[in-house]
Amino acid sequence: MLYPLKFTPILKQVIWGGRKLAYKSQYPEREVSIGESWEISGVQENLSVVSEGFLAGNNLEELIEVYMGELVGDKVYEKFGVEFPLLIKYIDACQDLSIQVHPNDTVAKERHNAYGKTEMWYVADAESDAHLLIGFNKESGKSEYLDKLQSNTLPEILRSEAVRKGDCFFIPAGTVHAICKGCFIAEIQQTSDITYRLYDYGRTDKEGNTRELHTELATDVIDFRKQEAGAIRPAGTPNRTEELVSCDYFTTNYLRFDREVEKEYFDLDSFVIYMCLEGSFTLVYDTDKSVPVQKGETVLLPAVLKTIFLLPTAACELLEIYIR
Repeated sequence: MLYPLKFTPILKQVIWGGRKLAYKSQYPEREVSIGESWEISGVQENLSVVSEGFLAGNNLEELIEVYMGELVGDKVYEKFGVEFPLLIKYIDACQDLSIQVHPNDTVAKERHNAYGKTEMWYVADAESDAHLLIGFNKESGKSEYLDKLQSNTLPEILRSEAVRKGDCFFIPAGTVHAICKGCFIAEIQQTSDITYRLYDYGRTDKEGNTRELHTELATDVIDFRKQEAGAIRPAGTPNRTEELVSCDYFTTNYLRFDREVEKEYFDLDSFVIYMCLEGSFTLVYDTDKSVPVQKGETVLLPAVLKTIFLLPTAACELLEIYIR
C-alpha cells in the first residue's frame, strides 16, 4: 500500500546561496552557497527520488507510472499524466537574486513546449532588513522599462516590499520579481524551470563571466501594471487551517497546531504535500501506521490516503498544498 513519501532533497549551488540548507546534504560541512533545495520535483533531469520505505530509490515519474491516480489523484493524472505538476522548494538568499519574470502557459507552450510558472512565496524566516521586489511601483510600459534596463536602474521602478517571517506573496506569471538578501523562502510553483532573467546587478562568476539575460524573450510577457497586492499573513489561530493562496495551479494552506489534528480528504481528488516550517509532528495514517516529520522536512501524501492524524511532538507550523 502507498504511504507518505519523503524524497532526497536536490540541492542547487548558486552564487547567491548561503548555508541554511547545508544540513540537508550528506556532507554538510563541505557545502557552500546552497541557494535552493528542491524538495519535490518532477522536472526532467531533476526528478525527486524516494528516500525511505519499500519504494526508496524510485523517482517520482516512475511512481506515477505505476500508481497513477492513487498517488496524484485521478483528475490530476488525467490532466498531467506522469509529469508531477508542482515544484516545491526552499530558497536561501544570502545575496539578491536576479530580477526575473516567468511566461504563462500559452507562451511557455509555444516557445518551450512546457508549462508556464505561477508561484507563491512563504517567508519562513527573514533578516531585519529583508525585502522582496514584486511588480512595478507605478504604471509602466515597454519603453520606460527598456530605458531603465539600458541605464542599469531597473530597481527604481519596481515595488520593494519589506518582509518578515510569516508573510506570503502570490506571484502570477508575468510579474517581474526578485527574492532579495536575507530571505528564507518556501516556494510553491508550477512544474517549470523556465526563467527569463532581466537584470543581475552586473555580477560575474568566479571566471569573470556575467550571466545571460533574456531581454527579448521577457519583454512581451511582462505585466507592466502597478502592483497593488501586498503580503498575505495568516492569523495564526491555533489548530485551525487557514487558506493562503488558491489558484488554478495549487492551493496552499497554513496550519499552526499544538494538539492532535484530524485531516479528512474524501472530497479532494489530489495528492497533499506538507512542508514542516516549525516544530515536529507524527503523521498517522492507515489507522495505526505513522511517519515522524521534523522541521524542514517535506512529505507527499498519496491521494489514496484520506484520513490523517497529525500529532505534534512540539508546537508545529506547516504548509498544506494540493490541487483543487
